[in-house]
Amino acid sequence: MMYLALAGGLIILLFCGDLLVRGAVALAGRFGVHPLIIGLTVVAFGTSAPELMVSLRAALEGAPGISLGNIVGSNIANVLMVLGIPAIIYPTVCNQASIRRNTSMMVGSTLLFVGLCLTGTLVFWDGLILFMLVLAFLAYSGLRARKSPDTDFDSDLDEITGLPERVWAICAFLLIGLAGLPLGAELVVDGATEIARRFGVSEAAIGLTIISIGTSLPELATTVVAAFRRQADVAVGNVIGSNLFNILAIGGITAMVVDLPVPETFMRFDLWVMLAAALLVVPFAFMRATITRLAGVIFTGFYVAYLFAVFQI
Repeated sequence: MMYLALAGGLIILLFCGDLLVRGAVALAGRFGVHPLIIGLTVVAFGTSAPELMVSLRAALEGAPGISLGNIVGSNIANVLMVLGIPAIIYPTVCNQASIRRNTSMMVGSTLLFVGLCLTGTLVFWDGLILFMLVLAFLAYSGLRARKSPDTDFDSDLDEITGLPERVWAICAFLLIGLAGLPLGAELVVDGATEIARRFGVSEAAIGLTIISIGTSLPELATTVVAAFRRQADVAVGNVIGSNLFNILAIGGITAMVVDLPVPETFMRFDLWVMLAAALLVVPFAFMRATITRLAGVIFTGFYVAYLFAVFQI
């Protein structure tokens, strides 16, 4: 049952998260909201809803290891797995607009998050700082986009197909999404906690591996399909944006709701792996280089080694 709970919870999270985004985008469009605003808010926050619900649920149920593991593990998986595997299929060119600026923001946010975690506990004021930074980032991105229009947000919206058109369908998408996310999060947290107890591993290890991989599967599937179409370049921007939101929005909101004690293993190992993964993107972003097949193999190999190490520490 614990495996069914975990797998079923992940499926519900991903399905309901998708419905929520589609319904919210359709509702915003129906009220004439500018596509830029939709991209900066509805899509950005909506696609992070599954991870947010898992982190909040875990923190409220006294499982901070799962909560932080979901954030840290997702960021590691995004770089090493979501960028690595598609690059093996077809090399990924890092020449997107604003990639240098956004990469710098991602690395800076990662450094700040690591520094806050080293205090031993993420408290309300830490969360407020992180959340204010994500709001500042969105406002700054919006101002820049208005002055020099960027196609990033338009392309994000173009990828969202199957939008409901009728009012009843929009409401159904929103209601199912909002009702399903807490249910999925409860199943994931309960299943993961039981698995950790049954096999004598830490809850943090489950959050860093199984849960983070599960919540990263949509991004991986999207980038793998794009790689087969020789269009995997979009993966870099998506990974950078996702990592920023994981740290600033999910980490910030969760810490504002409940204090998050940081496990000792995180401070010794996992936080530094997350920082190293973020730094791996820097040379490719600043040199506008290509993530070759060899680099993809190295990225993926690093991730497999990391997964092995998590259960050995």
